[in-house]
Amino acid sequence: MSQELGSFARAHFGLITRQRALASGLTDAAIRWRVGSGRWVQLHRGVYQTMPGRDDWLTRAQAALLHVGTPSALCGPSAGFLWRILPTPGPRLHIVVPATRRPTSTGDLVVTRSRHATERMDEREWPHRVNLDHTVFDLAQGASLDTAVALIAKACQTGRTTVHNLRLTLLSRPNQTHRSDLSEALSDIGAGAESSAERRYLRDVERAHGLPVAARQAPGPGGTVCDNDYEEQRLKVEVDGRLGHAGWIAQQKDGRRDRTNATREWLTVRVHWPDVAGTPCDTARDLALILQQRGWEGAAHPCRRADCVLSAD
Repeated sequence: MSQELGSFARAHFGLITRQRALASGLTDAAIRWRVGSGRWVQLHRGVYQTMPGRDDWLTRAQAALLHVGTPSALCGPSAGFLWRILPTPGPRLHIVVPATRRPTSTGDLVVTRSRHATERMDEREWPHRVNLDHTVFDLAQGASLDTAVALIAKACQTGRTTVHNLRLTLLSRPNQTHRSDLSEALSDIGAGAESSAERRYLRDVERAHGLPVAARQAPGPGGTVCDNDYEEQRLKVEVDGRLGHAGWIAQQKDGRRDRTNATREWLTVRVHWPDVAGTPCDTARDLALILQQRGWEGAAHPCRRADCVLSAD
């Protein structure tokens, strides 16, 4: 194998294509010999692994892209995993190609044709994938509103995009599921909500019932950050939702932060997913009483829900 072909293979997870091998001077007979002897492994028709034994997900993804040919890019769950907004890539590889191309889906490979494919590819990233902003909304298409908001929040947490960029992308997708609700959610995330649960707290608990406006993601002692900080009442409200706040290490950090705040005469209250998604009115009533006991002179008001518990107060 030539030095040039070897360099290409090392830069592509050990993968080469038949066309590139032939262009480097190898013959079909030489390729067949390498495959037959076990020096190379054929992963797809015309795609070979020159480092047998390497079978990780990234290698399989790149092999699929080489098999499909250019232009193509990973999309959907495959792109979401690479962008770190999904914890796993799922059982199948998802690739998008321009609508004018006709590759077929086979086995664990799902090929989608789209007239927007080329403009939405991010070829600066390797392996090539649909850009982060469109990946978010691709994954959100057809999903529940909470799932869609969680994806947006997670994308912003990566530091690879902004609320502004996501808003521009949403404007370019007139058929997006939950489009108007997602536009509102982007405003809330821009105001500091970092998860679907935090957005529900902001919208359905605090704002809907007229509670004072908290400082979002407020810095605390030792580099800690608080979800909702009511400075005048010395009250911190932490929203333990689906993104983060999980596991022993996080619980240990939360406990240490609560104890530190207690020495500063701050009260920390934790609300959970059922508190903001299931009973936001009860949560607002409870927090209003705590805020009033700590000096708030206002009063919570009923929200638009017909069964709001504050209507009876």
